[in-house]
Amino acid sequence: MKFLDQTKIFVRSGDGGGGSVSFRREKFIEYGGPDGGDGGRGGDVWVEAVDGLNTLIDYRYQQHFKAKTGGHGMGQNRHGADGDDVVLRVPVGTQILDEDKETLLADLTQVGQRVLICKGGNGGFGNAHFKGPVNRAPRHANPGLPGIERWIWLRLKLIADAGLIGLPNAGKSTFLRAVSAATPKVAAYPFTTLHPHLGVVTVSDTERYVLADIPGLIEGAADGAGLGTRFLGHVERCAVLLHLIDATQEGATAAYRTVRREIEEYGEGLAEKPEIVALNKIDAMTPAEANRKRSALARAIGKDVLLVSGVAGDGVRDAVYALAGQIRASRTQAQEAARAGQEEDWAP
Repeated sequence: MKFLDQTKIFVRSGDGGGGSVSFRREKFIEYGGPDGGDGGRGGDVWVEAVDGLNTLIDYRYQQHFKAKTGGHGMGQNRHGADGDDVVLRVPVGTQILDEDKETLLADLTQVGQRVLICKGGNGGFGNAHFKGPVNRAPRHANPGLPGIERWIWLRLKLIADAGLIGLPNAGKSTFLRAVSAATPKVAAYPFTTLHPHLGVVTVSDTERYVLADIPGLIEGAADGAGLGTRFLGHVERCAVLLHLIDATQEGATAAYRTVRREIEEYGEGLAEKPEIVALNKIDAMTPAEANRKRSALARAIGKDVLLVSGVAGDGVRDAVYALAGQIRASRTQAQEAARAGQEEDWAP
């Protein structure tokens, strides 16, 4: 299945059905009177987050969605049926943006969340609606109201607890393979990863979290170089970032600052997220050389640096536990904030 994380679609709700002009004409009934029924309401357009989807590929081959028109009213006070709704099913984490691609209409972060995008038009009144003591035989009815049409953007931001960032060939996919059952492509050339991957990391029998691997960043990514920063949206929801740096390359400090610069250019609060830095591929050097590079990098950036090897498994569990600690702290903070909000809303 191909991965697609954003698409533009056209949606239109259904028109309301027209009211009917009719009069009751039956044998032996002297005073029939108007009996035109009302039109039915047009169908709505809904977007619903469902479980089991992780891509928007379904909306690549069909971009137009229109709800049904309401049924027209008929004689004998028969009202038209309501038009069928259109329900667009999307993965959890999908954002709905207006045509300008900036105005956020909805953010679906939980299974079962639904949002009304276009409301169907109301049905028109039949002539029976207008009868009264003054106008006993109205000969007019209302047409149904038209539906609403608009272009919208669907943008998927994967739901993950932690995210992997770094330059191409930093070993992010290998690390994800080492800590989870995910099987991203691994090769000895840049940009092996062309779309994000998710893996479930098991910390203990009762604790797990989701780790996201995104394509590598290069200098100028914020201006569109390489694959750009488009995929950084998939780590916006993460509680912590794991920054992997290739220990075998020269200039580990420069590599770190290159990625940090692109993250700051991207914005969206990524630069303020907790970050764990790790030198990867230490299996390709001696322990003394690895420790020397770690000390130099730690002094340059002012942060602790871990030593890991996704291939050999060295230091991998330490990184997993460090990420788990940050995620637990973030969840505790969110629960306390929610509890404080409930206490403020409470009133006797």
